[in-house]
Amino acid sequence: MPEGTTARRGWIKIGRLADIPRRGARRVVRPDGAPDIAVFRTGDDHVFALVNECPHKKGPLSQGIVHGHSVACQLHNWNIALKTGEAQGADEGCTPTIEVKQEGGRILIARPASLKAAA
Repeated sequence: MPEGTTARRGWIKIGRLADIPRRGARRVVRPDGAPDIAVFRTGDDHVFALVNECPHKKGPLSQGIVHGHSVACQLHNWNIALKTGEAQGADEGCTPTIEVKQEGGRILIARPASLKAAA
């Protein structure tokens, strides 16, 4: 696939799987001023992306602790499902998810609607 084709199709290359430690996260800053995106790597190498705000008090989920396929917010220990963005247990709320995929060791996220495709 020629360079740039992926971006035109609505995907943004954000790095390689090896750039994120197992059970860790990285933050993707959005140039449009919208909330950042948190990209998570689980212990079994699944990758998920969420808006980087806990639904409770908007704590930065990228600084939370990844366990299984969930992340615990550092502020008040809310557990958020990485696949759905939904709070788990007795907590209620949902963080928007971002579509993510891996191609050849690279991580790509779906282009958020507020960002225009590169010319």
